Amino acid sequence: MPNDETVWPDELFHDLDRAGPVPLYFQVSRRLEAAIQSGRIPPGARLENEIEIGRRLGLSRPTIRRAIQEVVDKGLLVRRRGIGTQVVQGQVTRQVELTSLFEDLKNAQHTPTTQVLVHDVRPAADDVAEHLGVLVGSPLLYLRRLRSTDGIPVALMENFLPEELTDITREQLEAQGLYQILRSRGVTIRVAKQRIGARVEHGDEAQLLDVDRGSPLLTMQRTAYDAAGRAIEYGVHCYRPDMYSFETTLVAK
Repeated sequence: MPNDETVWPDELFHDLDRAGPVPLYFQVSRRLEAAIQSGRIPPGARLENEIEIGRRLGLSRPTIRRAIQEVVDKGLLVRRRGIGTQVVQGQVTRQVELTSLFEDLKNAQHTPTTQVLVHDVRPAADDVAEHLGVLVGSPLLYLRRLRSTDGIPVALMENFLPEELTDITREQLEAQGLYQILRSRGVTIRVAKQRIGARVEHGDEAQLLDVDRGSPLLTMQRTAYDAAGRAIEYGVHCYRPDMYSFETTLVAK
């Protein structure tokens, strides 16, 4: 379980060099980073507010704010509305392989949860029909889900599935990953075409992912094919970059 107590280890900051050439914000940020990486400040712990930290250290609020932002930018802290600044549970690094986010989170020893925001059958629009190789207007199962790990939102996922899969239930999707469900129905996904990118949040994404307006998001667009070469799933996902990253290995030819 995450440790959500408010902490600030004063003893780590008693010997700040206030007269030397190294900026105080940098000294604080480096020590804070080290305390998080060593476990001295545990995952899930919340920091005291900037005013209180500044008072305890005898530093200005702008100095503390900049120090904390340095650590936020490195993905070790996250600012959450209504909660404050919190140590992340550990960024999920995903190999660029044919796996699902649910499985990646489980394999990384996280506790994934899914909120199904939309679950309905709708006609295929032109672009989706092209990706899935079906006729425009064909019935598709449209899903929009919010995936969280250890209580922190990580990704918003939109998926389109062909007509024969429209009976997948909301309850199944809340309990399992999509690829798990497909495998249980005898669907074997063999290959996928995927594009990774980035963009600024829009619509209700900032609220759902608990990020600031104008924040950048990682994006992934994927069309997956079964063993017969038939498109079985088209997905458009966006991820919080402070909680998620992609990793790939490049080999010289």
